[in-house]
Amino acid sequence: MLEKFRKRLPIIATAWPLFLTIAMTSNAIADVEQSNLSALELKPARMELIGNRARQQLVLTGKLNSHDVRDLTHEVQFVSSAPGVVKVVDSVAIPVSNGTATITARFGNLRANATVHVKQFDQHTPVSFKNETLAALTKAGCNMGACHGSPSGKAGFRLSLRGYDPPLDIMTLRTEAFGRRTNVMDPAESLILKKPLMQVAHGGGRRLTKGDPAYVVLHGWISEGLRLDADDVPDLLRIEVYPQHQVLRNDAAEQQLYVQGHFSDGTVRDLTALTAFSSSNESAASVSESGLVDKTGRGETAILARYLDKMATSNITFLEDIEGFAWSNPPENNFIDELVFEKLETLQILPSELCSDEEFLRRAYLDATGRLPSIDETRAFLQSSDPKKRQALIDHILDTDDYAEFWTLKWADVLRSNSKKLRKSGAFKFHRWLYDNIRNDTPLDQFANQLLTAQGSVYENPPANFWRASRDPQDATETTAQLFLGIRIQCAKCHNHPFERWTQDNYYGIAAAFARVGRTPGSAAGDEVIYVQPNGEIKQPRTGETMKVHLLLEGDVDVPEGADRRRVFADWLTGPQNPFFAKAAVNRIWGHLMGRGIVEPVDDFRDSNPASNSALLDELSSQFVENGFSQKWVVRAIMNSRTYQLSSNKNRFNSDDDVYASHATTRLLGAEQLLDAICQVTDVGEQFRGVPKNLRAVSLPDPPTDHYFLKIFGQPQREMACECERSTESNLSQALQMINGPVVHNKLRDDNGRIARGIETGNSDKKIICDLYMAALCRNPSESEMNAALAHISASSDRRLALEDIGWAILNSKEFLFQH
Repeated sequence: MLEKFRKRLPIIATAWPLFLTIAMTSNAIADVEQSNLSALELKPARMELIGNRARQQLVLTGKLNSHDVRDLTHEVQFVSSAPGVVKVVDSVAIPVSNGTATITARFGNLRANATVHVKQFDQHTPVSFKNETLAALTKAGCNMGACHGSPSGKAGFRLSLRGYDPPLDIMTLRTEAFGRRTNVMDPAESLILKKPLMQVAHGGGRRLTKGDPAYVVLHGWISEGLRLDADDVPDLLRIEVYPQHQVLRNDAAEQQLYVQGHFSDGTVRDLTALTAFSSSNESAASVSESGLVDKTGRGETAILARYLDKMATSNITFLEDIEGFAWSNPPENNFIDELVFEKLETLQILPSELCSDEEFLRRAYLDATGRLPSIDETRAFLQSSDPKKRQALIDHILDTDDYAEFWTLKWADVLRSNSKKLRKSGAFKFHRWLYDNIRNDTPLDQFANQLLTAQGSVYENPPANFWRASRDPQDATETTAQLFLGIRIQCAKCHNHPFERWTQDNYYGIAAAFARVGRTPGSAAGDEVIYVQPNGEIKQPRTGETMKVHLLLEGDVDVPEGADRRRVFADWLTGPQNPFFAKAAVNRIWGHLMGRGIVEPVDDFRDSNPASNSALLDELSSQFVENGFSQKWVVRAIMNSRTYQLSSNKNRFNSDDDVYASHATTRLLGAEQLLDAICQVTDVGEQFRGVPKNLRAVSLPDPPTDHYFLKIFGQPQREMACECERSTESNLSQALQMINGPVVHNKLRDDNGRIARGIETGNSDKKIICDLYMAALCRNPSESEMNAALAHISASSDRRLALEDIGWAILNSKEFLFQH
């Protein structure tokens, strides 16, 4: 009996995978049939396979009667009408000979077809170094920044980062190390293959497997004699990923992608196998090396497909029906609510309730003016019965000096307005210029244009201080891109950006716009005059090419002789059709008011960092342009929305949401806000050197370098054009400063402070306690809070000290320290 089993073992082993495939397919069919599958769609519907090495990844989508979709690529059988022309292996079409065939996907009783044309199968197609070998090195991770793509390489072997410098890679691979890296006579003995296979010790670990696409390409290129590309080898122009957008519900847990490259000779080829994929949100989905997206949780992700220096994204959303969820149909105040709530309903995230009047008042004043409302302002608002009092309050505070002072602070931070860069007089004059523009609501396109094209004395024409802070074309490039385009282009200074489309040519092309900015001392002490020089060029350091002025997504432009190159760039930047400026501006404002940008960080727009609500960003930026680039219009629109006015208290359906604005974001007050709030609650101002007495911290023209409280709570010194310079992280030093620091202690005990004066004027304990709560939290104390406070006073032999204890407790409460 045992002998018979042994004889049949090879048959069982052969049949077992087929049995598993049939069983799995049958189960999948049963599952989807229960969901009322109505149609199939096979993509690409038409394909051309050129040469015997061509491949095409297939994607089959099942459409359900409910209008939902499901990826069935790996759950079906594909049948070729002419197996002698094309075959399908693991959902990949592979040519066999020249000819035409039809591939049919069968799923239950449904069918979907695709037409395949195979040509030039009998012609040898050499491996292209620029189009395939470099892509294979990237796919394997050999030329990553942490590996051989670092500036100094690894273990004596250096490659250009993600293949941005092909001549360097050619030299490295063909001539260095006495040819040991690439062995033409015996390709399998090449170190470039043996090390990533771990046949030889390799610090980077295993990066290749025999037979995988990257190995096949590298082995093929070596075996063909390290051939360089002929002049007629086409260039890759762009790539596309399919599907670009997909929403999958409940049991739909995967999505196959394919990537097609469009070449300069008009051909379109499948690049999926050598494309590097990454997911922007691993908590929602991961992606395999073959482009299969696997659900890891509920949510959205952008899958970045990167091939050489070309990139494309696929936005995949995985939805789940949440038990007990029912959309509450909250009222919508404006288009912001419409777009936010549409997203939340789709994701089955229930927004929080509306915040209380007390919460709204405190939030609105802190966000718009940087200060707490006065006790009189608070009581007047809370006692008002006007149903439109929130709208009226917003209109009022946007027309105050406090609003202008606070938003001047925000712009001064990122424009690097400090006395070390601008001199004291320059910083003060620049600060005043910023204040006047914000107070008058100068359109932000004009605001940016004035900064970028300013010239003359920095004292007489303050926007020229932009060029005093930006001392060279490279600094101006990075500052301008981050401030007004929302792009962190710094990486492209040394190499093509590894996670974005921007190249070294883009970087130095922008720098060419700023290459003729000259500087000379002015007539007054410390003054500097900005002027346009008649000459000055920028050379691309890698190629040595003299760069023309470059406008992103438009290309190089010729600037007439004698014209100010900055003007050409600024006019493009602030034009109504510019795809970057308006979005960067409204996103920055949204981030300040909501605690998180639609794109976060607010100055880091890139394909691999998608907007949390693209429709909202598009509409907000479009209406911003239509409303004359008005900052006040954006602030007013956001603050009037119900979205802005939602409570910070979460419900069970939005408890995990920190992205989609389903509730207010709780965040620590900024350094200046917090100091001003302490001063306001205690009614004891802070004295800063060189400025009028009791000036608000948010109104300081120049950040003090010696104020410990402001420093530990994250006030930036304005050395960077990045929001990230302002620290928002809490730390032990902050806690110690609030608990036992001199700022809180001295202001609470000040003989001219709120508590001392209240006692001196004969106010009752209840009156003093209510004033403290109203000043700090914009509300009266609850019954339990009042009883606890009164009990503490009764138990103390020193009434004033007991009241100071209550003030200390309020100032150290989360309700005071945080915006909510």
